[in-house]
Amino acid sequence: MPILDPKKIKELFPIFSKEENKNLVYLDNASTTQRPKVVIDALKNFYETYNSNIHRGIYDLSEKATKMYEDTREYTAKFINAKSSEEIIFTKNTTESINLLAYTLSDDMLQKGDRIITTSLEHHANFVPWQTMAKKKGFILSVVPVKDDYTLDMDKFEELIKEQNVKLVCISAMSNVTGTIPDIKTIIKRAHEVGALVMVDGAQSIAHEHTDVQEMDCDFFVFSSHKMFGPFGVGIVYGKKELLDKLPPFLYGGDMIKSVKETCTLFNDTPWKFEAGTPSVADVVAFKKAMEFIEELGIENIKNCEMNLAKKAVEMLETHKQVKIIKPKNLDESGPVISFVIEDIHPHDIAEVFNKENIAIRAGHHCNQPLMSHLGIPATARLSFSIYNTEEDIERVELALKKLFEIFAK
Repeated sequence: MPILDPKKIKELFPIFSKEENKNLVYLDNASTTQRPKVVIDALKNFYETYNSNIHRGIYDLSEKATKMYEDTREYTAKFINAKSSEEIIFTKNTTESINLLAYTLSDDMLQKGDRIITTSLEHHANFVPWQTMAKKKGFILSVVPVKDDYTLDMDKFEELIKEQNVKLVCISAMSNVTGTIPDIKTIIKRAHEVGALVMVDGAQSIAHEHTDVQEMDCDFFVFSSHKMFGPFGVGIVYGKKELLDKLPPFLYGGDMIKSVKETCTLFNDTPWKFEAGTPSVADVVAFKKAMEFIEELGIENIKNCEMNLAKKAVEMLETHKQVKIIKPKNLDESGPVISFVIEDIHPHDIAEVFNKENIAIRAGHHCNQPLMSHLGIPATARLSFSIYNTEEDIERVELALKKLFEIFAK
């Protein structure tokens, strides 16, 4: 298996060549990744060469733009091994993707008294929509907690999955706080055994783990372009076609219809019935280049490189007794995300000192206040790695930590 050279890969990302960013250490990849030149060029090329609306024009420019847009749908299906492109819906982001499912499933497949299971690992985007729908529609929302080692409590999951009327399980494939990777295949298998559907939030995992939705056998899978080197403004819903065909549209308007009369409307086929209005055409087209970029590097190569860095970062942090790492000890159970706290130093202060050293990290509750409450902390500082990070970045982090300790020792 070829070894990737992060220094050479970093040269493919224009942001790091800018004078003001030449000394930048970017470690907020769980929030959004940087974009390689091939993606930026694809975006620029679309606006300069193919800019037009899609699905509506009978002129050449529109037909070319439509083909490029639908080619990305085809490529996305292959990227996650969906059965067909008709199982791929484009949205604005993962949050909208989950809301699409929360609204449509609540209208069509869930009844008052049905139980939804989620976990304390979830981003607010995979918690608040289900909590809100539960209150509106009379569903029961059950939450699987994490154990002291930051892994999911599978005994509690097993207890909950045996409850009556479990109809839906909503779970992240990788935590954006702890990096925890739950046993997704077991969870899906058990859910299906009791007749429940499973929605997997793959926003964090998609750029780090091979994704095969058929092998996984999830019913729905959601993710975003911007966390995998692609543009902002593109989210994806994968759903088994037989399920998507049953769901009502989420948004109404142009391009999601076949015909409109004064008294009734006939909606379009799946997936287009879910894509009302003008989409982010250029962003979708450029997203194809991001997936191609990942496949050229090789997802296993990316994973090995990132996890090697995460391991070295953990080893470095463990040499500082003031630092408490919020992450599973077994790195095989987690991704390249490391949260940590330091007693008597707020995470925002950590991030501010790091920023003065030109190191970009995230600090806060990371859109998971239920988990923070469970852990008894208000927030964490977070390092999250991507393919352009280097061992020198970890050395810079250690220097920033030492500067932090000097400041707060005064």
